[in-house]
Order: sequence, then structure tokens, then C-alpha cells
Amino acid sequence: MRLKLQILLIIMSFSGWVSAQTPEQVNAYINTYKFLAIAEMQRSGVPASIILAQGIHETSAGTSELVIASNNHFGIKCKASWTGQTVYHDDDAKGECFRSYAIAADSYKDHSDYLKQTPRYALLFKLNPEDYEGWAYGLKKAGYATNIKYSQILIKLIEDYDLEKYSLIAMGKLPAEQPVEGSLAGDMMRASLPGFTDSSIQKAAPATLYPDGAFSINAAKCIYAKAGVSLLYLSNQYEIPLAHLLEFNDMKQEDILSNDQLIFLQRKRKIGFTAFHIVQPGESIYSICQSEGIRYESILAFNRLRPGEEPAPGEKLYLQMMAGNKPALKNSASIKTTIPSS
Repeated sequence: MRLKLQILLIIMSFSGWVSAQTPEQVNAYINTYKFLAIAEMQRSGVPASIILAQGIHETSAGTSELVIASNNHFGIKCKASWTGQTVYHDDDAKGECFRSYAIAADSYKDHSDYLKQTPRYALLFKLNPEDYEGWAYGLKKAGYATNIKYSQILIKLIEDYDLEKYSLIAMGKLPAEQPVEGSLAGDMMRASLPGFTDSSIQKAAPATLYPDGAFSINAAKCIYAKAGVSLLYLSNQYEIPLAHLLEFNDMKQEDILSNDQLIFLQRKRKIGFTAFHIVQPGESIYSICQSEGIRYESILAFNRLRPGEEPAPGEKLYLQMMAGNKPALKNSASIKTTIPSS
């Protein structure tokens, strides 16, 4: 009898959470943020279905005190590396520190970057992006949440609200939906696109935050080195021949680094973690091959580019297979070789 009662309480607890938000609230959240989720999947490789399910759950479909106070859609706590705005909110303990964002688009981008750059989530990016169950169980196993039902909650949301279709749209397997002009959903979608400058909705995104010391991108060990550091110094520090360090980073000669940048301590991979990369303003082929951990020659070959050709912002670069067509290029007058000499 006691066992039956315990089972009933567990079922009631799970059912109670699912009904905590009305279908109307959940659908309103989906319609508002689905374009951000699609754009983030194309940029980072995190499935749109997972992004939306986590957003719905973590924000109580956009109604939680935390999201209202901070635009934090994924319950990401401050962590030692966070230097942005913060709010304090009761969670596992009272008054815990949570990240705060100017707009939802910043939260969505930070969530993707957090998963992509945190080593314990690396195995997720080797899964088929359509395997939402694998992602849901993998997030729980990697420690994203303490709720023992976290995986089941995400899976139920994805299946109840057909969130998988947004992953398929991001992958080009279903036709894209169009936002209503002037709607909040439309504004959010445009705010996530390269080049959008309406200051009433979007402000410049913060620079990507990388951890101190060695970490991995696309299963290749790297560090974030500061301007003014000598490659010879890094070669000695990490006991890597200078010629190898130059080769790993597609560099031609040793010099002092003129800018902060990622430096790989191993050879980068021939294919990317994710299928695509949407070119952002200010990015070059070289900066993309570093941020994605993919070899310079591979990204050129996949996208039918020649050395020195630079894609225009907003273009989709293929990281795992040959593109059907070459991407549109920046103005030919501004094209120059972007492999640094240092």
C-alpha cells in the first residue's frame, strides 16, 4: 500500500509540474522565441527543440521571477568566469547568483556558448541533432540540473508541443516559418540575425568568455591567449615545438600576438562539431576556423572558397560536408588574406 502511494505521489508531482503552465502560456513562449532557437541551432549546433524545451521549463513558460528580473532563460548561475550583470534568486540555496542579460537574445547565445565551451557537455555535440532524447538524458547526466525528472520533462515538452520541427527547420529539412512583421516574435528573430542594429531591442553582444587555462573546442585542446604573448613563450610553456604550434593554428611565422585569440595546442579537426556556422559581422574565415576548432583548409574546401576569400555576414558556412554553392562574398575590394603572420 505504501509503495502504491509513493508511486501515486511521484506521478502527481510530475503531472503537477506539467500543468503548472497553461498550454496558452507555453505556445506564447514558443511563438515568441522559436526564431531565436532556430538561429542558435544554426550558429552553435544545440538542437532548437532542446533550447525551447529548456527555456519553457527554466522560465515556467516566460513567467518566472528570475526571467522577468534578468532575461535569464536557462537558469545559468554566475560561475567564476562571469563578469556581466547579476541578480540574486533563491534556488538550491537562498540568494544564489544568476547571470543577467539585457535582452533574451543575449541569454540564448550565452546558453549555447556555455554548452559548447564546457567540456562536460562535449559528448552531446557528437549526437545526431535530431536525437532529442539523447540530448535530454545527456544534459541531466552531465549535471545541468538536479531535478531527477529533468530529462523526462524536456522530452515530454518536445513531444507535447512538437518542438522537434524547429530543429528540422534549422537543418533545412522543413520549410522555414516567417514571423509576423512588427510582432515581438518578429523583433526577437531579427534581433538574433547578423547586422541587426535597432537599439530599442538589440545591443552589441558581449565577447565570448573563455575559461582560464587549457580547455577543448571540437575535441582539440586550446587556450585563450592575450595580446602581447609570445608564441615562443607558449611553445616552451606547453612543451610543444614552435613549428607544431604554428601549424596547429594556421600561422606562418612566430611573433608576438597582436590580438587576444584562441591558440590550439593540438591539431584541429577536419570537420566541425556542428553542421553550420552563420557568419557574424566582423568574423573572418580564420576567426571562424579557430572558434569552431576546424582546420582552415577544411572550411575552405567545404565551402568552395579560395584562400583570401571572405564570406559576407549572414552567410551559412558548412562545417561537415560540401556546400551546394559558394557563399556570397564581402565586397571584393575589401577581400584580403586573413591568416595572420603571427
